[in-house]
Amino acid sequence: QVQLVESGGGLVQPGGSLRLSCAASGFTLADYAVGWFRQAPGKEREGVSCISSSDVDTYYADSAKGRFTVSRDNAKNMLYLQMNSLKPEDTAVYYCAAAVRCAAVAGDVIGYGMYHWGKGTLVTVSS
Repeated sequence: QVQLVESGGGLVQPGGSLRLSCAASGFTLADYAVGWFRQAPGKEREGVSCISSSDVDTYYADSAKGRFTVSRDNAKNMLYLQMNSLKPEDTAVYYCAAAVRCAAVAGDVIGYGMYHWGKGTLVTVSS
C-alpha cells in the first residue's frame, strides 16, 4: 500500500522552528521528486519546497526562501522540512507529495505528474 505520512506539526510561537517529517512506504521514494505543499484556511493549496529525485536540485517558493530547508534520506524513505523563523502566515496544513518532477515557477513551486499525497499535518504559528 502506497503511503506518505507526515508528522512534526504543532503549535509554535512566531520566530520559532519546527521540523516536519514524511515517511514513505509502499514505493521507493528515490524514484520521485518529493516536496511540501500547504493549504491555509480559506486559501488554495500552494507549493512550499521540492527536491528532485536525483537529490541535486531543490526549489523553494518565495515565501519559504531563506527560512525553510528541504531534505531527503532515500535510504530511510524519508522527507524533511526544517522551518525556521516561522510567521503567523505560515499557519496551514502541510502535505508531502511525490511527483515525477517539480520546479520553481514565478515564485511558486509546482509539481508535475503527481503520484501520491499524504494526509497532512497542521502547523499553527501563534502567540
